[in-house]
Amino acid sequence: MTIYIALFRGINVGGHNIIKMAELRNLFQTIQLKNVKTYIQSGNVVFESEEEEKTLRNRLEQEVAKTFGFPVSIILRTSIQIEKIIQQCPFPVDHLLEGESVHVPFLEEEPTQEAVDRLRQFENDDEQFLLIGKEMYLFFRKSIRDSKLAVQVQRVGVQATVRNWRTTVKLDSMAKEMKNE
Repeated sequence: MTIYIALFRGINVGGHNIIKMAELRNLFQTIQLKNVKTYIQSGNVVFESEEEEKTLRNRLEQEVAKTFGFPVSIILRTSIQIEKIIQQCPFPVDHLLEGESVHVPFLEEEPTQEAVDRLRQFENDDEQFLLIGKEMYLFFRKSIRDSKLAVQVQRVGVQATVRNWRTTVKLDSMAKEMKNE
């Protein structure tokens, strides 16, 4: 069995595409996924499955659309991938100053070099990024809310969903707890 983390894109934001986590957990259990746990309302599900990633993602997206009546995008990562993402973080997450933050856009696939180069135009001393494979690390000295770089991440030409560092670490912790059960 592989431990997966499903990261939903665009649910429970601004009163649109509402899915209660209890209903989402129930759906995952109904379609025979194991040890299903959810974390916060933004759509994070940790679970186990024997299915291959692409097949699983397609099945999940179809089941969610059928059950809740609207299409969703889901980014899947394994527990091993999440652990590696945390280990590879290039920014000082253990020593952030007040107001600083790190976020991780999880990408469906690697963006083109041209898209990455366009994104570089929005970097400055207060907003930086590093792309490693299908993950991007964003570092903000000030709030993400006013960030021009953060807005541009959604324009790199691939599906993405962003999680803050605390959520990323919590999902890793949940996956590790599942391994130890």
